[in-house]
Amino acid sequence: MRNPSQGYGSDDHKRTPPESPGRKISLLSYLVVFLLGGGVVWGATEAFSSRSLTDDVNSGSRPTSGQRADRQSPQAPVMTPDTDNSAIPPPGNFVAEVVSTVGSAVVRIDAERTVTARSLPPQFDNPMFRQFFGFQTPNAPQERIEQGAGSGFILSSDGKIVTNAHVIDGADSVTVTLRDGRSFEGRVLGSDPVTDVAVVQIEAEDLPAVTLRDSEGLQPGEWAIAIGNPLGLDNTVTTGIISAIGRSSSEVGVADKRVDFIQTDAAINPGNSGGPLLDQEGRVVGMNTAIIQNAQGLGFAIPINTVARIAEELIEDGQVEHPFLGIQMVTLSPQVKENLNRNPNQSFRIEVDEGVLIVQVMPGSPADQGGLRSGDVIRRIDGESVTSAEAVQEAVSRVGVGDRLTLEVSRNGTTETLTVQTGVLGQ
Repeated sequence: MRNPSQGYGSDDHKRTPPESPGRKISLLSYLVVFLLGGGVVWGATEAFSSRSLTDDVNSGSRPTSGQRADRQSPQAPVMTPDTDNSAIPPPGNFVAEVVSTVGSAVVRIDAERTVTARSLPPQFDNPMFRQFFGFQTPNAPQERIEQGAGSGFILSSDGKIVTNAHVIDGADSVTVTLRDGRSFEGRVLGSDPVTDVAVVQIEAEDLPAVTLRDSEGLQPGEWAIAIGNPLGLDNTVTTGIISAIGRSSSEVGVADKRVDFIQTDAAINPGNSGGPLLDQEGRVVGMNTAIIQNAQGLGFAIPINTVARIAEELIEDGQVEHPFLGIQMVTLSPQVKENLNRNPNQSFRIEVDEGVLIVQVMPGSPADQGGLRSGDVIRRIDGESVTSAEAVQEAVSRVGVGDRLTLEVSRNGTTETLTVQTGVLGQ
């Protein structure tokens, strides 16, 4: 028999030594302590991490990249920028596009003219006045230089520029300044005060030129863009609409002009004269020219069809010959008829309600030579009915100098047919 105190040999490997109850309790105690200790350590770690993160945010400090990686939850969503919608383009602006395209073809025109003026009023030049007051007034008139500024636009790339005739009227020198700052001496090729159109030539090549649109199709309500140098403020842009078309020169207040104006509410001020009036596509529909004094938001432009026709004649001949009849006329209406027939000093009596009444015939004019008289009422020209003074003027403007017009007139209740050969306006 073996002594219980001896160990077991290798030959006893199939036999398991008995475990005492005390040892089982000890192992279980270690396991419980280990689990409780791990739980405590894990809880402390989480509490410490949360507090540290809160402290970092409140203190404004930024954790390191390693700390951010350790603290990131594996289930946290990853936010990525939306590159497709990150930048929304602004809406298109057609006015800005027009100005960008056409603005370089708009120029500033500076004109200088010498004006002769007396130093004193004429009454002070009386010899008795000078002797009485004991002083001598200068006999020689004094000269001064007047400067004016306007606008214009480049009609062709070889340096032909159109502007208003009144901008360069009587100028001794003309300077054209482009938007890029270059300045050129301008040479006036021709000027027509009747339509207020002039052409200036500068020595330059490959210049940006405007595009013209047929102004016959222009309608009220269309967009209007004006570019010019109003009040000396270069490259000023204003917008509005075409508020009316076919405004007669008498309506605008410039009865000496032969133009049916475009009316616009785009702001046009002194210095805008000669600049372009554009449509929404940047095509020129007119040349800005006139403003009515004390008007609020009304401007006027010469239709570009008229400008182009006059400019072509000025470039070729240096002047424009306008046909005329030599009559003063008024549009007839029932009220006008009644007022005139009431006048006891009236030498004629009007029998019709419509037509164009000839108020006066210029002596020696084509109308005088053709047999027209004061009191005649023009009813037809070349077979077409006319009911306004503007219609007569338009019919005359359509023919050339020396052409013949057949007029049907009412004279004291009878109808007369006369043939008149047009003459040259101003001769």
